[in-house]
Amino acid sequence: MRGRREKRRRRKVRQTRISLLVAGAIALLLLYALLFLTLPPSLRGETKQVVIQKGTPFKGVVRILDEDGLLRSPRGFYLMARLMRVTERIQAGEYELSTAMLPAVILHKLVTGDVVKYRITIPEGYTVRQIASYLQDEGIIEDQEQFLSLAFSAEFAAALGIEGKGVEGYLFPDTYLLPKGVSADEIIKTMVGKFRRVYGPDFARRAAELGMKDREVVILASIIEKETGLAEERPLISAVFHNRLKRGIPLCSDPTVIYGIADFDGNLRKRDLERKTPYNTYLKKGLPPGPIANPGRPSILAALYPAPVQYLYFVSRNDGSHYFSTTLKEHNEAVWQYQQGGRRAAH
Repeated sequence: MRGRREKRRRRKVRQTRISLLVAGAIALLLLYALLFLTLPPSLRGETKQVVIQKGTPFKGVVRILDEDGLLRSPRGFYLMARLMRVTERIQAGEYELSTAMLPAVILHKLVTGDVVKYRITIPEGYTVRQIASYLQDEGIIEDQEQFLSLAFSAEFAAALGIEGKGVEGYLFPDTYLLPKGVSADEIIKTMVGKFRRVYGPDFARRAAELGMKDREVVILASIIEKETGLAEERPLISAVFHNRLKRGIPLCSDPTVIYGIADFDGNLRKRDLERKTPYNTYLKKGLPPGPIANPGRPSILAALYPAPVQYLYFVSRNDGSHYFSTTLKEHNEAVWQYQQGGRRAAH
């Protein structure tokens, strides 16, 4: 009888020891987890710029973070991501992380794609080619040729509801927040989406009142954008072109001629005005076949609301402004006065 009691006592002791060991192990695991999840690698908060390339395996991501001193426990970070089943959801891009960030916060940023975004301002009147060059210079895109290929794709434009051979005219000039490495597809869709929000139903109704298609308004607005940088002149420039279109007079716009010259060197010559291209509005009546730049809202408004004047001509005063005329006689006098014997910049 005494032997059985002793055996039971020893069994209870062993069970108690095992229970204590298990409890201790659990406590250590909880402590480890608590330390891992609540303590960053450093309290100094050193900022790190981390780039995760597309296609990088999660183990590679962990290695990058560890090399930058962003992880207290690379293995713990890996296990946490595995338990949360997010190892395949890490998004590529440039991240701004800190050594004072908790592992869970870092993982959340990587999974949600909380990448660094740069403030990019597209000036009014930039062409597609200028926009592509600017985006490449700013490091937003790596290859501008890929951007241009998509921007001048008639098929891609049609998918966005745009007529013509590309999206020229519909990349709305504005300030955008863009991450490095963003796709050309996404950039173009973002800018076209902004255009759609600006050019709303009211603009479309006004175009119909003028007997113009929406695309014709965009083409005219792009010409106005390139002809003057003065806000007060836009409705006057618009009036000249509206009046010429009504009377069947060629627009004679230098910017359209320049747009049609692929190898333009910055010096417009007489032979350029005689060059037969679809955009030479000295030789062809009416609007050119497409926009020659990406106009801003003021130029679109000017195209829709020309000034109530009868002007048919304008000439540069060589100070950024223009002199407007109704008759050819007055225009020729202005050309002589402002262009010193007829230097170009007259219309």
